[in-house]
Amino acid sequence: MWFVTDKYVLSMAAMRVLSSLIEMSAAIWMLKLNRVDQALKINALLALIGPLVMMLVFAIGLAGLAGKIPFHKMMIIGLGVCLILYGVKSS
Repeated sequence: MWFVTDKYVLSMAAMRVLSSLIEMSAAIWMLKLNRVDQALKINALLALIGPLVMMLVFAIGLAGLAGKIPFHKMMIIGLGVCLILYGVKSS
């Protein structure tokens, strides 16, 4: 991509594009199968993929910030990610 100069931004965007392609494929697969039980299974797989993609994109972003911001701020960002994951965790 000639308009993107930061490899971290490109990697983060690529992961999100890949994630959206997985989501679209799953939606089409649900429509093709046309069964609630199968759609729920597909949805369960998507529930696993979503947080993994989020963590990976955050990790890429933090790697891109490494050395540009103080370590304590990196830790605060990391804590924020952990709190997001904890907040959406099923009890």
